[in-house]
Amino acid sequence: MKLYISVDMEGITGLPDYTYVDYKEHNYERGRKIMTDETNYVIDTAYKYGCDEILINDSHSKMNNILIEQLHPDASLITGEVKPYSMMQGLDDSYAGAMFVGYHARAGQYGVMSHAMIHAVRNFYINDMPVGELGLNAYLAGHYGVPILMVAGDDQAAKEAEELIPNITTAAVKETISRSSVKSLTPKKAGELLTDKVKQALDNRHNVMPLTLPGNPTLEIEFNNHGQAEWANLMPGTEIAPGTTIVKYQAKDILEAYQAMLVMTELAMRTTFS
Repeated sequence: MKLYISVDMEGITGLPDYTYVDYKEHNYERGRKIMTDETNYVIDTAYKYGCDEILINDSHSKMNNILIEQLHPDASLITGEVKPYSMMQGLDDSYAGAMFVGYHARAGQYGVMSHAMIHAVRNFYINDMPVGELGLNAYLAGHYGVPILMVAGDDQAAKEAEELIPNITTAAVKETISRSSVKSLTPKKAGELLTDKVKQALDNRHNVMPLTLPGNPTLEIEFNNHGQAEWANLMPGTEIAPGTTIVKYQAKDILEAYQAMLVMTELAMRTTFS
């Protein structure tokens, strides 16, 4: 059984603020170590359960955070940025399931370090439904018929996952106090929780269905200011909804919508005065 694991950073145990997830900040190396250890708990349990192939995709920022020299030796790691499918790079229909580790709530919501890809984004919508990174990634997995078996992160990420995906297993390793403070398990206790939850998720895998969309989904991105929307609108096929900062794109499928999101957010980051 093949298992795919996308690992973000904001939802990792004990990480309360940007100083742990920004490579320029003083707590970043501590964050990387905890992130790697947390990933190893998931990998080790999945192998012991009977998974025979596990692919890890580093999914945070520059996507080169996980310490490969400390990673479980039998896993494979996708690392580095400029990946065609970003947080879901490497996934295909050969995987029995996927898990999200270190995930956070969507932009504008209560939750530690809540956001959606970049701070310029206020909301993502797919077919008029608000989604975050978690939702977009789950729908991309659904394109390949792959169910999301477990989401680990802060309590608000767990809540978002439970509202979106019926029968999913969640592991809340920390409770949100504010966007930059948490009540957290220790890494050892979080590891024990993750061990239990990975087993539960794999036992429950036949009760979780892939999250799918009808053909030709509509992607809308609401930006914080009109300059960001103007940059995103430089992508062919987009339009700005009049009187708003929402940029709309009609896609042929979720794969195209996902790549459109990546291009539009990259363009929006070029706005120099916010």
